[in-house]
Amino acid sequence: MPDVRPARAALVVLAMQLLVAAAVPAAAHGAGAPRLGGCPVFPASNVWNQRVDALPVRDDSETLKRSIGLAAHLHPDFGAWQGYGIPFNIVSRQTRRVAVKFLWPAESDRIRYPIPRKVKREGGSDRHILMLDRTRCRLYELFAARRQNGSWRAGSGATWNLRSNQLRPSGWTSADAAGLPILPGLVRFAEVRRGHIGHALRFTAPQTRRAFIYPARHYASDDDDVALPPMGLRVRLKADVDISGYPYQARVILQALKEYGMILADNGSPWYVTGAPHPRWNDDALHTLHDIKGSDLEVVDTDGLRNG
Repeated sequence: MPDVRPARAALVVLAMQLLVAAAVPAAAHGAGAPRLGGCPVFPASNVWNQRVDALPVRDDSETLKRSIGLAAHLHPDFGAWQGYGIPFNIVSRQTRRVAVKFLWPAESDRIRYPIPRKVKREGGSDRHILMLDRTRCRLYELFAARRQNGSWRAGSGATWNLRSNQLRPSGWTSADAAGLPILPGLVRFAEVRRGHIGHALRFTAPQTRRAFIYPARHYASDDDDVALPPMGLRVRLKADVDISGYPYQARVILQALKEYGMILADNGSPWYVTGAPHPRWNDDALHTLHDIKGSDLEVVDTDGLRNG
């Protein structure tokens, strides 16, 4: 009989290697979808969750950056104060569903929304409400939401299956101007605490074009000037920008901007990056992001980047 001991030994080694690989968090491999409330925040193959550090720079990168602001500072539009940023709500099957009357019903998902009684809502005029149903792994978002005479009203509303890559119909808005979901692009404290953000971030620009590119589905401008950025534009931090001296929280965010970049989703102040408020944000650390200017960024050519 042949000696089977070497084969058995090889199988033992292989089994041990597989066990070790399984024990390493997915983030360490740069794979796997971000998770929140026990749900994936879209599949790993979704463009929000795909790295863009190896993609080429757009030919019109400098022109588009100039229209947003080469000297304008990167700004964290969130912090430790609970009124600054866009909060989100984790809900469940037990959360009551309520009817919402929309200002723009034709491009809204006219369903009942799981708005909790003590809902967390963005301040200011946008008044976004974001709800992640951890039971169904479904995302619900409302824009300009308010309770009036015992009933809920909103400008627009949208919902997504977080296990699916399906986009909204082309030309449709959402709770965001670009027709995109808001929650996937938020800087969330738990991810920064773990040391890794595995998705693109959301940002705003003062003037945008009457156009959108994938994965955006909607524009919010009447200007056809090609020097202006279209909704859905993807921008990243240049690879040669030294981030080693930044405080921990800022460094994690800047690393994500190098790897995953940020997606233009709304009209607003230049290079404002959106996040969720949390009492443990270090506002002094976040303010160091102001050292990054538009000239430190570059626009990514995402022509071939698609879900899946």
